[in-house]
Amino acid sequence: MEVTSAMENGTLTVSVIGRVDTNTTVDLDKYLEEHLDGVEALVLDLKDMKYTSSAGLRLFLKTQKRMNKQGSMKLINVQNDVMEIFDMTGFSSILTIE
Repeated sequence: MEVTSAMENGTLTVSVIGRVDTNTTVDLDKYLEEHLDGVEALVLDLKDMKYTSSAGLRLFLKTQKRMNKQGSMKLINVQNDVMEIFDMTGFSSILTIE
């Protein structure tokens, strides 16, 4: 997994590339923890994310809860295979997905 980000006017856009699974979720969690202070809006660009496991789903939920307290969070460019996971688990009704 690879992560890149850009900050503009209080909005942090994080691009996730590859798989978010048991082996990589810890790294993504650490990255987000280090970058979310002072962020008003978080945009997770998942156009290059190929898969998420239950560990990744938990991280998205944890991050959503944090961002609800300090601003907003949305997921964009979600691939069909990943969207199926969000739909099957009910996360598509919990997360803001555009």
